[in-house]
Amino acid sequence: MDTLFLVLHVVGAVFIIGPMAVLPQSGLRAIRSGDAGAVRTLAKSTRIFSIASVVVALLGFALVGMAPAKDHVSLGTPWVLWGIVAYVIAAVLSMTVVVPALQRAAVALAEPEPVASLGYRRIAIGSGLVSLLLLIVVVLMVWKP
Repeated sequence: MDTLFLVLHVVGAVFIIGPMAVLPQSGLRAIRSGDAGAVRTLAKSTRIFSIASVVVALLGFALVGMAPAKDHVSLGTPWVLWGIVAYVIAAVLSMTVVVPALQRAAVALAEPEPVASLGYRRIAIGSGLVSLLLLIVVVLMVWKP
């Protein structure tokens, strides 16, 4: 059973967490091209993938719970705890900074005369931090220091 959860966890990380990290970068490109519809779609998709990423986290919790006693892995294990903290910060940043900024940019681009500031910098910094935090999670889960 633990192999099934591990496979689902890794597949979820690739197909759910991956888009959560990458879609805002496409949103930046859509903002530069002035495509309000694409930015709106990417904001919605990023929100959906950010919410769905909780499934990957829950599978991770299940894996920790199924870890053999000889491995001495628990939620208090430093690399697990730091991975959880990094993921939570990434998810919160995605939902409270990146997605709303993408949504505002889509609305601004749809105006007859788009405003000069479309939140580009906020999206770039926020999504960059999200990607960095998710990278830290991957390193911690593989390296297990």
